Amino acid sequence: MLTEAQIEEVVDRALVEDLAWGDTTTESLIPGDQKGLASIAAKEEGILAGSDIAKKVFQRVDPTLRVVISIADGAQISPGSIIARVEGNVASILKAERVALNFLQRLSGIASETDRYVKAVEGLPVRIMDTRKTTPGLRSLEKYAVQVGGGQNHRMNLADGILIKDNHLAALRSGGLTLPDIVARARQASKRLKIEVEAKTPQEADEGAEAGADIVMLDNMSLEDMRQAVKSIHGRALVEASGGITLATVRAVAETGVDFISVGALTHSVKALDISLELTSSSQQ
Repeated sequence: MLTEAQIEEVVDRALVEDLAWGDTTTESLIPGDQKGLASIAAKEEGILAGSDIAKKVFQRVDPTLRVVISIADGAQISPGSIIARVEGNVASILKAERVALNFLQRLSGIASETDRYVKAVEGLPVRIMDTRKTTPGLRSLEKYAVQVGGGQNHRMNLADGILIKDNHLAALRSGGLTLPDIVARARQASKRLKIEVEAKTPQEADEGAEAGADIVMLDNMSLEDMRQAVKSIHGRALVEASGGITLATVRAVAETGVDFISVGALTHSVKALDISLELTSSSQQ
């Protein structure tokens, strides 16, 4: 899960992006001594993620702000659900508002979409996983949101596993190496990591398992080809389906017998969940 250092690093970068030159509107119009109370509320159904990150935003802007989270990450929220309340200096609340909501909305959108995929394959022995198709600089947060939604993380970075894809194969085969040679070289280089090989046809999938790969990735295969590949591999390796999988097709993919389904759309094109902040009371000192 996320560390305090990871949260602070991302939050500070986001605040610099929004507040490096101040908040002209707030500083011009809002009295510096005005106090108030604001509520953060959901405007649509989904799974909440990012509440602690939003809280950190307010505290980094103004440590005197009091932030009370009323709903924990992973909970189902619906229109009108009060996620948190923020009390203190109104100018500080307004300065932090957009950055806090950006994190809440995006991460809750990812968690909600992941939850939909997980529920779509309920009852089947398959795991929904993310990819490295994440927003630059936000990978740790976005992969956290996938976990909150019930999914699992694929590689966090390029050091997390050996995934031999088509371009790796093309480069190595041009030097005369066969697939068994390539897998053996990978095994020799790192004995502790799982080795995964990409396959575009059932024949390539069988060759990957025969070469000793721990996982074979079925890349953009038809359902019939996936079924054939799973049958051919017959437990010699774990099998991952990837490429173009949607909510409409994910259950059919799961029914082919694959062990994992990786879905880039969980992070690369997800819709943010609608969440807002409203100032509910304020007074000048």
